[in-house]
Amino acid sequence: VMELFPSEFIHIGGDEANKKEWKECPDCQKRIRDEGLADEHELQSYFITRIEKFLNQNGRQLIGWDEILEGGLAPNAAVMSWRGTQGGIEAAKQHHPVVMSPTSHCYFDYYQGKPELEPLAIGGFLPLQKVYSFNPIPEELSSEESKFILGVQANLWTEFVPTPEHADYMMFPRLCAIAELAWT
Repeated sequence: VMELFPSEFIHIGGDEANKKEWKECPDCQKRIRDEGLADEHELQSYFITRIEKFLNQNGRQLIGWDEILEGGLAPNAAVMSWRGTQGGIEAAKQHHPVVMSPTSHCYFDYYQGKPELEPLAIGGFLPLQKVYSFNPIPEELSSEESKFILGVQANLWTEFVPTPEHADYMMFPRLCAIAELAWT
């Protein structure tokens, strides 16, 4: 991955780790016991911390979805807050870099108009006005903590977007709105 992508940050995900399976996995349960971990959330944190050390040793920074906060945040990790803004607030208060990307304002696979008049979308409703209303710097943060908000990211997941033309429709004009609010 590092050879393919020369970026500073390497996104490791962290949002689709089914801990139900880990509860039933003898190897996972053995690792929890051997490492003195409290539960499956701490097991994920243990793994993420190991990956972070590897990335840092190779001159890269780890970033993951806000689930990486569960069980304890790796020392140098950055967080992408998608399940609202609370994960980003929590990470910024711990002085970790944050990219705000909440579904409420940044998921462009949601309808932007009346669903019966729109091409198929995953669901949800995100009109242009709502994108414009987003402030990626939450009021709950002090001026010092707000410095940890790196920016904002729009997301277009393409399970329901079969063509480039459909992708263009889903992104615009909302992408222009998010760019403007990010710059301002």
